[in-house]
Amino acid sequence: MSYLNTVPLVWGFEHSPALRDTFELSYALPSVCADRIARGEADIGILPVIEMARQGLEYFRGTGIACHGPVRTITLVSKVPYREIRTLAADAGSRTSVMLARVVLAERFGAAPRVFPHAADLARMLDAADAALIIGDAALQLDPETLPFASLDLGAEWVDMTGLPMVFAVWSGRRELIQERYERAFRESCRFGLDHIADIARRQPAERGVSEALARRYLTENIVFELGEKDYEGMRLYLEHALRLDRVTVPGGVTV
Repeated sequence: MSYLNTVPLVWGFEHSPALRDTFELSYALPSVCADRIARGEADIGILPVIEMARQGLEYFRGTGIACHGPVRTITLVSKVPYREIRTLAADAGSRTSVMLARVVLAERFGAAPRVFPHAADLARMLDAADAALIIGDAALQLDPETLPFASLDLGAEWVDMTGLPMVFAVWSGRRELIQERYERAFRESCRFGLDHIADIARRQPAERGVSEALARRYLTENIVFELGEKDYEGMRLYLEHALRLDRVTVPGGVTV
């Protein structure tokens, strides 16, 4: 994946002498990563949780992308009251975020908008729809407090609604690839990245249009990279909520 929130997960593979060249890496939007896995063009990816489930894949434990409160990079902006949203222009980069938006709008506001993909341009999205879903680096460039429209941080909405973390993406692949040696490497790369957050925050922002201070605050206060049982409990509940809107297959091959 190519968003800022994935950088700590692969930092060890890129910079640690012990881990460098462990894998052949490529970078793409989360949805594109999922498509590459589906087509057999990649073996393992940091996949949107909903896509991991839809493809019936397994996941490596211990690392991923989650939040325990406001996530800052999944923002729903609406020009109408949330219960009146009928159309939603969505950045198509992450399918987990699109499903989360559908879940939150349905269960908190009774809204079931028609969702369609749109380039991440807030003004044009709101010209085309009642509301817009902005994710990733594009959302990080927005300041919700200065927007002339109402906005929801969907990470915060999920945690407030369920009392559980929200997991957005995990390292995932086919069952035969879920091996301890790979899982250990993913954890080591993540730990190396977390030990070098200051370096990441200093070196990444210029190309992403955010300040070093914002990048560091985001990576240390909004995103959780090391996952525990509570996170996986939240992930399972998210998939159960998704069931009400879309049939998915959970890891292990069970359709829910």
